[in-house]
Amino acid sequence: MTKAKSENSRRDFLTTTSAAVGGAITASIAASTPVHAAGSDILKVGLIGCGGRGSGAAVNAMRAEDNVQITALADAFPDRVEHAKNILSRQVGDKYQVTDENCFVGFDAYKQLVASDVDVVLLCTPPHFRPVQLRAAIEAGKHVFCEKPVAVDPTGIRHVMESSQLAKEKNLNLVSGLCWRYDYGVRAVMDQIKSGAIGDIVAIQENYLTGTLWHRSRKEGWSEMEYQVRNWLYYTWLSGDHIVEQHIHSLDKTMWLNDDVPPVRAYGLGGRQERVDPQWGHIFDHFAVCYEWESGVKAFAYTRQMQGCHNDVDDYVLGTKGRARVLRNDITGETEWKYRGPKPSMYDVEHKELFAAIRSGNTINNGDYMSKSTLLAILGREVCYTGASISWDEILNSSQNLAPESYEWGDVEIPAVARPGKSKLG
Repeated sequence: MTKAKSENSRRDFLTTTSAAVGGAITASIAASTPVHAAGSDILKVGLIGCGGRGSGAAVNAMRAEDNVQITALADAFPDRVEHAKNILSRQVGDKYQVTDENCFVGFDAYKQLVASDVDVVLLCTPPHFRPVQLRAAIEAGKHVFCEKPVAVDPTGIRHVMESSQLAKEKNLNLVSGLCWRYDYGVRAVMDQIKSGAIGDIVAIQENYLTGTLWHRSRKEGWSEMEYQVRNWLYYTWLSGDHIVEQHIHSLDKTMWLNDDVPPVRAYGLGGRQERVDPQWGHIFDHFAVCYEWESGVKAFAYTRQMQGCHNDVDDYVLGTKGRARVLRNDITGETEWKYRGPKPSMYDVEHKELFAAIRSGNTINNGDYMSKSTLLAILGREVCYTGASISWDEILNSSQNLAPESYEWGDVEIPAVARPGKSKLG
């Protein structure tokens, strides 16, 4: 696995000492207050990251309630901003209130957006950029919806933890894009499990077995940096690999089932068997990880992105009195149960509950679990990349930082594929 060599930009920012960060937080709290007091009317929303997920999140936000508007857009690429403008202007009607003056482009576009008069920021950039962008939004006094995962390395996770604490102290809402926590059926089956419907949990099996995702062919004039950012899924420094970017949904439910208490350690295996062409960057195409908790519970997590294979996405929970399938919202064993209640879109519910919290003053902060669940996924990646058994404390305190030397549209290192038994945790 490639270690970043840079000592500037994100590296300098993220490796600030705890004392310095604490002082900055105190000063920031004293200097600003949360925007948009409870009971106000129109909430102005800004979108950072105008790709498919970002545009989708903006549509979900506009559907969540009546008194909201999308008023600002930011992305590294001008064509993505135009894409979002076209989608949103068609789909959200009068709630689209974006002027050309509030469209920002470039690596620093997020700074301009958070400096605008938006009340809420939707943070939907590639995962690498989220720690710094989250900090900027919180320091500016904005409420935040932050997509998953929230970072790609332990350095970024620690930074997000600090930002979530800052949000708490400033009474700002921070809602995570770990959307299954906002699904009514999943909430219901989790309540059943935690109330003892399957007895004590013994083991958990997490399957996220799917086909491949999109890829953008290289175009004339693209630098290596542009190619990687446009194909961010396939570079660990940008996505965290698919165990972090996609399988995190499953791993978050594992953490939820364990009351958000992290495991003691993990070990596993993975590799790159099908997607071996350089167009697929340097990520793996399959992972298998065993997580061990101090309680004795084990979680077996499997994720794969290959065409032509058996697919399965669900969470299987084995207890002393029965079994649960989380995504199917059912339980078998001594207790037979299935959720049959309402099923609104969890993507809408995320924003509905965020806006309700802003207006009521009953603050939501998902920072703790979104940080732990992301780190759980990073731990899984690293035990497979290295072939080592790694403890929670080791991954939490790792100095690993995957940032590039600089953020410029030019050359950038093409990382080597990790080699278990050879690659080391930074």
